[in-house]
Amino acid sequence: MRWSITIGRFGGTEVKIHITFILFLAWIAFSAWSRGGPAAALDSTLFIVLLFACVVLHEFGHIAAARRYGIRTPEVTLLPIGGVASLERLPSDPAQELVVALAGPAVNLVIGLALIAALGSAHAADLTQIDNPNLSLAGRLAIANIFLAVFNLIPAFPMDGGRVLHALLAMRVGGPRATEIAARIGQALAFGLGFLGLFGNPLLLFIAIFVYIAAAGEAQMSAAQQALKGVSVGEAMETRFTPVSIDANLGQAVDALLATAQHEFPVVDAYGKPVGLLTREDILDAVREHGRDEPASGFMRSDVESVRPSAPVESLFERLQDRSAAALYVTDAAGKIIGLLTRQALGEVMMIRAARPDWRFDRKA
Repeated sequence: MRWSITIGRFGGTEVKIHITFILFLAWIAFSAWSRGGPAAALDSTLFIVLLFACVVLHEFGHIAAARRYGIRTPEVTLLPIGGVASLERLPSDPAQELVVALAGPAVNLVIGLALIAALGSAHAADLTQIDNPNLSLAGRLAIANIFLAVFNLIPAFPMDGGRVLHALLAMRVGGPRATEIAARIGQALAFGLGFLGLFGNPLLLFIAIFVYIAAAGEAQMSAAQQALKGVSVGEAMETRFTPVSIDANLGQAVDALLATAQHEFPVVDAYGKPVGLLTREDILDAVREHGRDEPASGFMRSDVESVRPSAPVESLFERLQDRSAAALYVTDAAGKIIGLLTRQALGEVMMIRAARPDWRFDRKA
């Protein structure tokens, strides 16, 4: 995620802080300072830092459960609204999805109950007094974790409760239908939260908007993956493309750009094997500051992945949604490039499937 700072790497997962989270901390500290001076600012800031440490542990609960099923998580990003774990994919088995979804709230519940046990007492009335300075820091943190566990189990995307609902529905009606039902329930709850927010709680309005957009996005993502089901990379890839030689200069890259409608240009060596990728934006950015004779390879992206034509497109869909993933190479057994898998190509497959769901693609690599 852009505007994020990496603060550490744990078990193969990078933990990042978004710049807005730092601004949020500064706002919390300033507000507390204006109300109660330096001591209040320190107390409020420490509470938020510890609370978000619990949020990180919540996300690592999801990560640990996902790893049991062979699902990696490259990064976790802290935002003012919570943590976001970037799973490389979601479990396809509803039972596994249920375990992964429940693992996060379970961590908060354990932390909350452990703190309550350590303190020796807790009262239901404390749930409404989390900002009471007379409560100890550990007491407020215990109540906050119980609240996080309960709040995250609201049955609406993107909360964990939405995933739990989806998994339980998928066991009965299948994945696509389960996503449609869960998304509608999430949007209905968003309207309810928004209605309550009209009576003086702007935070509920913000949450309602976020939940509604997330639920709609989940439904769209599910529809896209369903449209791509059964389609291989070899059937969806672009086979008519103009490569750029590793020895080409910037002028030759511009000529290739003008001669075609391509937005992605693989850079290949003398054997036709890809060594990098130039996008339309990369070329235009280079033109602004460099002359024709500058090597084009100096501006290419070298971290592009290769896939085989037999791979299912469905498994690569989320990877191509990343803004930094302009395209994927499609290579043969010898490593020679034979096609490009792009977002545009996937979009065209989805449009064809939307017009004719039973359409079969007969193109072969």
